[in-house]
Amino acid sequence: MAGISSEETGVGRSVEGISSGQRCQSGQALAEWRSSEQVENGTPLTSPPYWDTNDDDDGWPKPSDLYGKYTWKIENFSQISKRELRSSAFEVGGYKWYILIYPQGCDVCNHLSLFLCVANHDKLLPGWSHFAQFTIAVVNRDPKKSKYSDTLHRFWKKEHDWGWKKFMELSKVSDGFKDGDTLIIKAQVQVIREKSDRPFRCLDCQYRRELVRVYLTNVEQICRRFVEERRGKLGRLIEDKARWSSFCAFWWGIDQNARRRMSREKTDVILKVVVKNFFIEKEVTSTLVMDSLYSGLRALEGQSKCNKVRPKLLDAEETPAPIIHVENDMFVLVDDVVLLLERAALEPLPPKDEKGPQNRMKDGSSGEDFNKDSVERDERRLTELGRRTVEIFVLAHIFSKHGCLNYFMVAYSNKIEVAYQEAVALKRQEELIREEEAAWKR
Repeated sequence: MAGISSEETGVGRSVEGISSGQRCQSGQALAEWRSSEQVENGTPLTSPPYWDTNDDDDGWPKPSDLYGKYTWKIENFSQISKRELRSSAFEVGGYKWYILIYPQGCDVCNHLSLFLCVANHDKLLPGWSHFAQFTIAVVNRDPKKSKYSDTLHRFWKKEHDWGWKKFMELSKVSDGFKDGDTLIIKAQVQVIREKSDRPFRCLDCQYRRELVRVYLTNVEQICRRFVEERRGKLGRLIEDKARWSSFCAFWWGIDQNARRRMSREKTDVILKVVVKNFFIEKEVTSTLVMDSLYSGLRALEGQSKCNKVRPKLLDAEETPAPIIHVENDMFVLVDDVVLLLERAALEPLPPKDEKGPQNRMKDGSSGEDFNKDSVERDERRLTELGRRTVEIFVLAHIFSKHGCLNYFMVAYSNKIEVAYQEAVALKRQEELIREEEAAWKR
């Protein structure tokens, strides 16, 4: 049946999901500690620009409307002899769910197994499926020791249950996880209505803030890896003096109106590719990456509407000049493509976050209070990462359809490369004709 789902993990966090019907064992689930006060009460803050806005949803339900929590208290837990237990059904995002627990493990020994399941899945219409990110926690009397695991999954007929066979060792259940003889399990479920044509807001704001505290470094690595890869290819291209000089001579030699036409592209053409590139099913960080790209795109759109007032994403000296503007559903390069390519290859990225999960306390505080300032810092950072990623993606796409930037050797190139290759081919053809004519005259 369902296969194992894996994802880059934050330190000490379990993100591995598996269907209860899967017969192979999942890897050892890892513990992640969060402050229950942080989870239950949240932290009020003044939202940074473009982070909590959702004014382009086109009538779609907002993430907050598709999010819900459920608490299940299992009394007399040590006396349970049944192989499995099911919670009462609860509704989130228009669907009914229940939690499935195997007190002695599902096809494993000495472990507690936990799954989220779609209720009445056998009665749903053929072809049904829905996408959800969820967190399951076993509560400890010491809030900092509660055990959390997150995963992302598309539920459908053959994968209607998903979770962890090795959620936690049974020997640890007695270590503060029972209140008397009552085991408390909590679930947070976010149903996701994904869009294939543009980055989209995925998560309820408070659930997102909780996940950001854990996965900030993972998201940053994804964005930085993409940007650095593109910058590296640009750098190697510019270092090839012969090819770069050839391209520059071609570019500056063509009509200005033609250059202008080739320096823009429809937003929907590029954003579809952005979503396809960054939204990867079963990778729990994909929702945060989409949120980051969404916020970055909104920042670019706001920047384009009011060029005189640059939005405060980070400190002014840390925010580079824009590479693109958004005009009438078009991405437009703000300057000559040669200058922008050179700038993109050389412009440094913001310094890495030094307070990522690997350096944070087990309560998620990184040695400081989980307060408004730290939350705003993280969300502003993700907005800026999203903005930079979208800009580099657009620049690469306009320059090369596949974003490969591989020395003008892409088989099916976009308009700038096509025009350049046609010019090179025409020039070579003219040279061959002249050589043939010269040889004929001799």
